[in-house]
Amino acid sequence: MVRFEAEKLLFLVTAHNTTDNIEECTLGIVHKRGRKLPIAIEDFYYVDKTGMIAECLNASEREGDGKMDAIEQNLFSNTPSVTSKRCIYTPSAWAKTTLLYLQEAGTLQAVKPHTSTRSNLRSFLCFVVTSGSGTLSYEKRTYELKTGDCVFIDCLKPYSHSTGKELWTLSWCHFYGAFLPAVYAKYQERGGQPVFSSGRGDSVLSCPSQTGLEDSLLFVNPITTLIDQLYHLALSADYIRDMHINEKLNSLLSILMEHSWHPEKVRPGRKRLEMERLKDYLDNSYTERIVLDDLVGRFYMDKSYMSRIFKEAYGVTIISYVEQKRITKAKSLLRFTDMTIDEIGNAVGLSDANYFSRRFRKIEGMSPREYRKMW
Repeated sequence: MVRFEAEKLLFLVTAHNTTDNIEECTLGIVHKRGRKLPIAIEDFYYVDKTGMIAECLNASEREGDGKMDAIEQNLFSNTPSVTSKRCIYTPSAWAKTTLLYLQEAGTLQAVKPHTSTRSNLRSFLCFVVTSGSGTLSYEKRTYELKTGDCVFIDCLKPYSHSTGKELWTLSWCHFYGAFLPAVYAKYQERGGQPVFSSGRGDSVLSCPSQTGLEDSLLFVNPITTLIDQLYHLALSADYIRDMHINEKLNSLLSILMEHSWHPEKVRPGRKRLEMERLKDYLDNSYTERIVLDDLVGRFYMDKSYMSRIFKEAYGVTIISYVEQKRITKAKSLLRFTDMTIDEIGNAVGLSDANYFSRRFRKIEGMSPREYRKMW
């Protein structure tokens, strides 16, 4: 939501679509198709996706409207419990089917204890506690949150968050994309948690004025910086802003993966060194015949233990890691040598030409011969 202030007269604007346009908005008057409409404090004006003010619902029209009361409580910036600044964004239809897209972004300052609850929302939520403390209830667990903690959750599942005695400030964004559920599944598979402390490259400094909140000490890091950039992109007139928003959201996902996933901190040092030794061996020997039973004998580890710890450390199974190395090498040989398909299969440790072609097609979606012709 965009919040305008003109000589203490407030216009509250959301991002609902409409076919109407209001050409101009001045103090106390809205010009709509040549008609002057009076406006008052707490009137609400809806905008279309071009950003033009489109429709007014004034305070008298909203009286007794339970649906509108619910919308005000959940979506509009200020309530008795919080002061906030948010932008609700409507991406293009193309962006919704093709890109990661923003739904809303903003900052929030709690002014008294409160709890927010939601479920069945097709959205992913990322927020950072920039000051204060609170709790998150998600998937039958309660997490204690403090300054610097980051939350990344799937909003289809019920969740609630509450500020603590030390009233918090949050920086957040809701976003989605057709492939995002699969990304989140991979995030969880690699050990990503709903809550983690984003502890690298962070600092505490005076809240900048553009947040719209009162000056205070806020915890800032690359995630809060990206959320701020998303907020301003959504408000911009950039004609390719959907592309820029997609770029920022991909950066956000990369940071979430990087900050939340630290297997080296979970496993003792000896086990980490064992996995590094195993990986170094695979990097140097993937062109040879590799069998898990042979690795067990070489590294004196239980097979299931070795497979489980390797996947925790590197995000893929041993077999998948070796296969990725082999196919990558095969692609290089297909492009930059005149070797035959059989010779390339032998060179990367897949001596059966038919099996090599089947595995190559499985991963690349085409045969080795088709790949060579294409590139």
